[in-house]
Amino acid sequence: MNFKLTQMPERLEKPRQAGITMVMDKGLSIDEARNFLSVSHPHVDVVKLGFGTSFVTPNLREKIEVYQSAGLPVYFGGTLFEAFLIRGQFEDYIAVCKDYGITHMEVSDGSITIPHAEKCGYIEKLTKYGTVFSEVGSKDAAHIIPPYKWIELMSAELSAGASYVIAEAREAGNVGIYRGSGEVREGLVQEILTQIPAEKILWEAPQKAQQLYFIELIGCNVNLGNIAPTEVIAMEAMRVGLRGDTFHMFLDKDNAR
Repeated sequence: MNFKLTQMPERLEKPRQAGITMVMDKGLSIDEARNFLSVSHPHVDVVKLGFGTSFVTPNLREKIEVYQSAGLPVYFGGTLFEAFLIRGQFEDYIAVCKDYGITHMEVSDGSITIPHAEKCGYIEKLTKYGTVFSEVGSKDAAHIIPPYKWIELMSAELSAGASYVIAEAREAGNVGIYRGSGEVREGLVQEILTQIPAEKILWEAPQKAQQLYFIELIGCNVNLGNIAPTEVIAMEAMRVGLRGDTFHMFLDKDNAR
């Protein structure tokens, strides 16, 4: 950090297993990716090339190398995994990941229906090739999953070998663990946390109010994802109590003015 402040929360250092920030790149140019890293690199842990953008991104290999040369793992959005799967091209997906040096993979079923035992089988297979993130929740706002089912699915996917389970929200933050307005389904979240360790959950939280909710609930080392590249610095400041919303969270009330 640039100077010393007392009464600061302890952020885990990179490479960290908790407190990770996953950034969603929805189409940055190579120069924009470099500029983004020049400011935000210390606070980013992994970059997701959102949904199926990897298929249509020019100079994809060069862009991936920009991130990887900075020590940041990159992975393709879960929608791309589903696009391969529905076409019967699972082995091609593995080959593409190998070709691009991708060592992190997302297994999701937000757009297609996959029997859960089969989904866990894909997770298990992909753990032989790298780190697996598995996403739970539907992209269909009308498909409401009860809390017990979230817990059951997350538990099984962690047992199958997923390093983290992602709580679905889409890039807009208006499905899954959120209502259409973006409001957190608080009862759902708190029930999930009674059974699933917080450090194993990556909460998709693209909106500031959602990020604030999870920081207040779990602390500065909560795992947050689908963060816009332009929001990383602001969110890191909020994580450590240097934004108005969290200013008093970590202060010693007896010694603060």
